[in-house]
Amino acid sequence: MLNNDFGYQILLGSISFLSNFISALSGGGAGLIQLPALLFFGLPFSKALATHKVASVALGFGASVPHLKRNSLNIKYAFLILTSGIPGVLLGAHFSSILPSNFSTTLLGFLTLFLSFYSIKQKNLGSLNKKIRINNLRILIGSLGLFIIGFFNGYLSSGTGLFVTIWMITIFDLSFTVAVAYTLIFVGIFWNGIGALSLGLKGNIIWSYIPVLILGSLLGGYLGAYFSIIKGSKFIKVVFELVSFSVGISLLIKAFL
Repeated sequence: MLNNDFGYQILLGSISFLSNFISALSGGGAGLIQLPALLFFGLPFSKALATHKVASVALGFGASVPHLKRNSLNIKYAFLILTSGIPGVLLGAHFSSILPSNFSTTLLGFLTLFLSFYSIKQKNLGSLNKKIRINNLRILIGSLGLFIIGFFNGYLSSGTGLFVTIWMITIFDLSFTVAVAYTLIFVGIFWNGIGALSLGLKGNIIWSYIPVLILGSLLGGYLGAYFSIIKGSKFIKVVFELVSFSVGISLLIKAFL
């Protein structure tokens, strides 16, 4: 049952702020808190997911302001994320209504846990933003990985921003700070925007919850991004490891319950 009381709106806005603040710090994971909260508030999964997707677009806009002020983003990387990932998002959204999700949720859970352990083991991962030569093989591998991550984004919509962050670091030797900027702006706004539009056309969005969720997302995204830039890549790496571990456990619990 939906509850639009003022107290519930304040609580929902606070949850949105917290989840998006953490997501802006780590480069993903807002759904770890926000999506379960919407389910707890009485929304069916399809409506909770659609409503969360709309709010996650606001995260991208909020986080983009401090990152665009302080980071000079490479148009080649932005173009790669959009052209490789968006077809995957659309394909994943199509298959989300056809294929069972338990197996994929389990797989994504284990892979997300792997991200956490991989980052912990690689002590210097994402510590520097290196300028490297982008050859055709690197572009091909990067594009394929982004397409696959985009598919999971459209199919499951849980924790995929974390994969984009670590993928951009691994393939293109970016720092955590810069990789998170690409994830929040281009995944948060464009990938999630397409997902929100696709789900919204099916009439699943609960519009009475949107204003407070957007406000929490904008403020949380802006402050989280600003704080991450101040603290630097080493701090973001620790937050990334904690969030990816939590998202992985959450996905496995979801898959087996």
